[in-house]
Amino acid sequence: MFSGGGSGGPVTPLLAIAAQLIKEDSNLNLIFIGTKTGPVRDLVGAFKEKEIKFISILSGKWRRYFSLQNIFDIFKIIVAFWQSLAIIKREKPDLVISAGGFVSVPLIWAAACRHIPILIHQQDIRAGFANKLMAPFARVITVTFEKSLIDYGPRSILTGNPLRDVAIYSSKGIETRNRYNLVLDIPLILIIGGGTGSIAINNLVFECLDDLLANYQVVHLTGQGKKSATVINNPRYQAFEFLGQTEVLGLMAAADLVISRCGFGVLTELAALAKAAILIPIPSSHQEDNAAIFKMKAASIVLSQTGLTATKLLAEITGILNDSKLRGTLSRNINKLMKPDAAENIATIIWEILK
Repeated sequence: MFSGGGSGGPVTPLLAIAAQLIKEDSNLNLIFIGTKTGPVRDLVGAFKEKEIKFISILSGKWRRYFSLQNIFDIFKIIVAFWQSLAIIKREKPDLVISAGGFVSVPLIWAAACRHIPILIHQQDIRAGFANKLMAPFARVITVTFEKSLIDYGPRSILTGNPLRDVAIYSSKGIETRNRYNLVLDIPLILIIGGGTGSIAINNLVFECLDDLLANYQVVHLTGQGKKSATVINNPRYQAFEFLGQTEVLGLMAAADLVISRCGFGVLTELAALAKAAILIPIPSSHQEDNAAIFKMKAASIVLSQTGLTATKLLAEITGILNDSKLRGTLSRNINKLMKPDAAENIATIIWEILK
């Protein structure tokens, strides 16, 4: 039984683990517990290796600042805990796995009450609050970075961040461009605002879009309900509220430059595909810690959202796309950052637990 989300960030590594497990044992039954709304159900539904049963529960979030919403969400968490107990009693999972997200917290607590083995995966450099609440009940915490070994102690294992096999996409850039009617000799910019999109990034892009389309073509993942209210009739611009991971990876492989938030799922994909990227982390979040590593290693161009203007963003895009040497350096450096074989490493741990 997998659980994670709210946004799509925690879902990517879980589906990579699921794909590896199915590769090793096709008889497994898979269940995913997620939120009723948001991109998670669509991401799970796009999983092609085997059908995953999706069950939604209520999701409450504890905000570490004063908010009346915390009072209402306490009741959601209580209801979700009882929902989780009923689901676990009915489905009888042998193992519950989460990669974060508040929807997972009551499920993990319920699994602990029923003495079901639990595995937690920590993607980001900074330990998330949800994972901190779940980790005490986990048999194993797998982590992406060595720093997390200190955060989680002796039950943590360094595995890297799991990713589905992206090698098959590396050679499909031309095929993807043809499928989306993209011109082969015009640079392609892919813009990703995270699993739910980013209004801030969208607005910057809309502001400088005319200048971008004069020289480049753009595929823009806006997030659900976040497309521009203005109809943009330009064959060089395509906007989608949501695409499945397979389609995103194909477009990422085809792109000359990717502009993205800094969730570790997408960072892992960028690294595996060796993509030049501009990263714009969510202010005052764990994403800034993630971006700092990529900036320190000269693996991406990192821009702070605070004070960022459309003019500055356009200048950075133009500078990268006009400098093949810089793009090559970014590509090589980002490709060195990720530990390979993470999905296989975690699958090995899972089989040991199930024994």
